[in-house]
Amino acid sequence: MPKRSSSIDPNVLAAAIVRAATNGDKNPAAVALGRIGGLKGGKARAESLSARRRTEIARRAARARWSNGEK
Repeated sequence: MPKRSSSIDPNVLAAAIVRAATNGDKNPAAVALGRIGGLKGGKARAESLSARRRTEIARRAARARWSNGEK
């Protein structure tokens, strides 16, 4: 007997639907453009922030990481 459809992970199902709708093809130009932005994004953002602002962001991230979901 086949498994129930409710046991399918919604993310896997969504990926399968997108793949079927687009034939799995990606626009190579869009892929290249996204990669370029992804490679320089974090470094460019870090360079644009002041040391004080980077410290604030790091403190907030550490607090969130160790807070067990409490704010």
